Amino acid sequence: MPVATASKTQTQTQEPLKGTLKLQAATSATDEAKLVDPYNYVGEVLGAVDTDYPYAEFLPHNPPRTESGPALEPFEFVDRGHFADPGYARLRAFVEAHGGRIKDLGIAIGTVIEGDAKMEDLGKDELDDLALLIARRGVVYFRKQHTLTIEKQREIGAHFGPLHTHPTYAVPRRGDLDDVVVVYTDRNSRPDPYAFSRAELFHSDVTYEIQPPGPTILRLLTTPEVGNDTLWSSGTALYSSLSRYYQQYLESLSALHTGFNQAASRVGTITVPRREPIETVHPVVRVHPVTGHKAIFVNPGFVTRIIGVPKAESDNTLAFLRDGFAQQTDATVRWRWEAGDVALWDNRVTTHSATFDAYPSQRHGLRVTPLAERPLSVEQYEAQTGKKAIDYIEERYALLGISGPKSDEGKTLAGGFRD
Repeated sequence: MPVATASKTQTQTQEPLKGTLKLQAATSATDEAKLVDPYNYVGEVLGAVDTDYPYAEFLPHNPPRTESGPALEPFEFVDRGHFADPGYARLRAFVEAHGGRIKDLGIAIGTVIEGDAKMEDLGKDELDDLALLIARRGVVYFRKQHTLTIEKQREIGAHFGPLHTHPTYAVPRRGDLDDVVVVYTDRNSRPDPYAFSRAELFHSDVTYEIQPPGPTILRLLTTPEVGNDTLWSSGTALYSSLSRYYQQYLESLSALHTGFNQAASRVGTITVPRREPIETVHPVVRVHPVTGHKAIFVNPGFVTRIIGVPKAESDNTLAFLRDGFAQQTDATVRWRWEAGDVALWDNRVTTHSATFDAYPSQRHGLRVTPLAERPLSVEQYEAQTGKKAIDYIEERYALLGISGPKSDEGKTLAGGFRD
């Protein structure tokens, strides 16, 4: 998918910034800050910003509109991971040629590309291998991508799929980047501790779209010295942690994903959205088109209920899965950002959450969000492909040369805790 080249001069390659934001107003951090709800907040400029801030053209902006645009059109999608080398041979050779290696950060999720590999130098073959790596590992990180321009970030994103234009969120002030989401906080936006629970913040992006995102690319321009980390949690590992009986139950269900709540939270900021909100029904368990892995696909940000079951049952099932994402420490990876870092994650098989703990520091990033296929249930995937959908843990056991746990014998299990 071609991406138009911007005509304005890029300022992104300046020295990375850390620490708190310089303000024109000399007020204390707490006196003038507005309390914000992170559950409904991505970023706005709520106070004065120093005129010398080098990334001013990428600060959030909400262009006025007189009417909403049309709904997104359906499109045929083929995942670039299908064209990858199974062992990432092209990507691995590129990384090693730049003094690095591909290093896993956890058993179930998270990989970092070490060395001096620059994303703007990746060719199509290397990007196809990267697509497969993201699909298998959930999230992949590159450090020190200071020379990656927003044009190149969009070009890489467009290799993975059509770029999403967000229906309500701010875009960069520069004015020609409608397919870029600005992630922004500073000393003028103070998280309200009474407005959210940490488990509720784990989400997958814009899942109310008929064809929600696949691989997604976030680059941070400015970061705090410490804090405002991001955690990613594996939907494939969460599925694998459940009993076969519960897996089969969840595979039979669908859930309602709504954009109306997100749109309502933006009413005070924008009067006319880019597109009118929609809601869509997706399977609770979806299958990744390349790996064939089954993954839990619900999140508290957009899922309001499970279709066809009583409310109490729906509420309790969604709460159980929400807490599962937030509590599975063995299938979660935490990234401590530095300016210039890039994270690429697969929204189909992970959820993520920032920590919102670094107030009053500044955090500023740009997200590019390629769209992917309409989610397929296990039944739909197997009928369309003729392949059997896979439980991730079964692949893990096979790799280790072991079998799964023995069946429950129905005896009392010994309690106790050993430190």
